[in-house]
Amino acid sequence: MLYAIGDPHLHFSVPLSLPMETSSPLWRDHEERFREGWLHTVTEEDTVVVCGDISFGRNEQQCRRDFDFLAALPGRKILLRGNHDNYWDVKKTEKLNERWKGTFSFLQNNHFSYGSVALVGTKGYAWEGKDTPEHAEMLVEREAERLEMSFQSAAREGFSRFIVFLHFPPTNYTQRTSIFCRMAEKWGAEQVIYAHCHGRHRFDDSIRGMYKGIRYTLVSGDCLNWRPFRVL
Repeated sequence: MLYAIGDPHLHFSVPLSLPMETSSPLWRDHEERFREGWLHTVTEEDTVVVCGDISFGRNEQQCRRDFDFLAALPGRKILLRGNHDNYWDVKKTEKLNERWKGTFSFLQNNHFSYGSVALVGTKGYAWEGKDTPEHAEMLVEREAERLEMSFQSAAREGFSRFIVFLHFPPTNYTQRTSIFCRMAEKWGAEQVIYAHCHGRHRFDDSIRGMYKGIRYTLVSGDCLNWRPFRVL
């Protein structure tokens, strides 16, 4: 099986200081909820894409306990970069893949496979009012270029079936489409999986369900009650 879940927000070595920590019962002891949900769902033969915001550590040393926690769980693990994954400089993706080979695969400017399906993705970006429109546009363009590189990487190896993974939602709450949606449509992606949206008031910020022949699914941990979502 192929599963996805986002936003574990592991913080065994550094403090977690986000409003969600106290605003919802779902975030109390969420690491244990995450672990139990994974163990009840995933086997060693399965693959899980973790859609960003994996660790609050600012470097690999601070992330070590978080990585060890994740590594101890069953299954093949493909990691996507989130906005809180400060340890992961995009230029270091190849080194991360070399260092953690056999434990984790880091999805950025590349692709991985699940049978005949290419798993492509990038962090993405959706404007939430925190940046100037000009800066937001720059971030969207940069992430779109990275997603295109991921698609092209898969196409060069002969893949024609694609599933897109993002950390940010493909659209913000004011949009009906975006460059990420148009790219998924252009390449004929079957699904777009994303995370980042926390709390019931944000679960419908972006597209969910079928839209222009593509299935869109939110997989933030609290939305899933910490149980990985079966993609395939």
